[in-house]
Amino acid sequence: MRAIGIILAGGNNHRMKELSQKRAVCAMPIAGSYRSIDFTLSNMSNSHIQKVAVFTQYNARSLNEHLNSSKWWDFGRKQGGLYVFTPTVTANNASWYRGTADAISQNLNFLKDSHEPYVVIASGDGVYKLDFNKVLEYHIDKKADITVVCHDMEPGTNTERFGTIRMNEEGRIEEFEEKPLQAKTNTVSCGIYVIRRRLLIDMIEKCAEEERYDFVRDILIRHKDMKRIYGYNLKEYWRNIASVEDYYGTNMDFLKAEVRDYFFKQYPDIYSKVDDLPPAKYNVGAQIKNSLISSGCIVNGVVENSVIFKKSYIGNNCVIKNSIILNDVYIGDNTYIENCIVESRDTIRANSRFVGEGEIKIVVEHNERYVL
Repeated sequence: MRAIGIILAGGNNHRMKELSQKRAVCAMPIAGSYRSIDFTLSNMSNSHIQKVAVFTQYNARSLNEHLNSSKWWDFGRKQGGLYVFTPTVTANNASWYRGTADAISQNLNFLKDSHEPYVVIASGDGVYKLDFNKVLEYHIDKKADITVVCHDMEPGTNTERFGTIRMNEEGRIEEFEEKPLQAKTNTVSCGIYVIRRRLLIDMIEKCAEEERYDFVRDILIRHKDMKRIYGYNLKEYWRNIASVEDYYGTNMDFLKAEVRDYFFKQYPDIYSKVDDLPPAKYNVGAQIKNSLISSGCIVNGVVENSVIFKKSYIGNNCVIKNSIILNDVYIGDNTYIENCIVESRDTIRANSRFVGEGEIKIVVEHNERYVL
């Protein structure tokens, strides 16, 4: 593909509450064995983008560990590769990334040293499948300066937390509002853009001169009447990890057979870093109903409509309903958990009870299980 990839993975989202205190949003576990950034990386790999840069910043330790080898997404080539850029102190700059445009600005040499004519920019917190070649063909066919991938949300969805757009019959964007107080349309930006490399360099350099730091506000919205900005409608599944409710809902979607089939049985595949773990073990008395149980788990109790991530232990007479148990959780005997997200590496003591009433409850147990 005649494009390089940039994945914006440095932001923090306070709507994720305690879940983002241990990791970046792009490193949030998804569907038992994946991270949210895996979907964007896989889409770029499947689209034959050979050179990809990931800009990390907030709480990036686990994300950097996840990205320590490019072989899982097949970027380990002589040409191209996977690059991870974090904020660095230089002679000219000592600031963290102050926004998405500033993140690109501080790594502008990555663009200048490349030779591909186009750039695909994507956020790392989306769960979707997309062939970027089709977006590029659309971009070229429309003779667009910038193409924004968008998605029509279901009626009744709270779209005020997204960037909303309105297009004309030809697909050209006429209105673009970032997190409006009252959304006028249910079409939202997916945070995925295609743009000519030289044009992007020029725009980023101009933003830096004017001390503007946000890609959406200072480039897309500011230039929507001056540049040819078009929207590409993604009609298939797309969700963004933007809040605790979104994160919970996305994982619950993978309990639906059609969603699992779309992501894991239909070409192209989704790739992730693989851990060498034994298959899940179900002891006598275990009862599983409509749930995902990952490798390395040991189950003794009842699990219904839940997602259990890797290396978790569920004790005797436990009941887990409508919940997400993250990696490496130990749940003691006779525990009842419903409508909850249990943070990774927690130890839930025996005879505990956690129930989310009215909203999803995040369970974080401060214990001394991992004392150095």
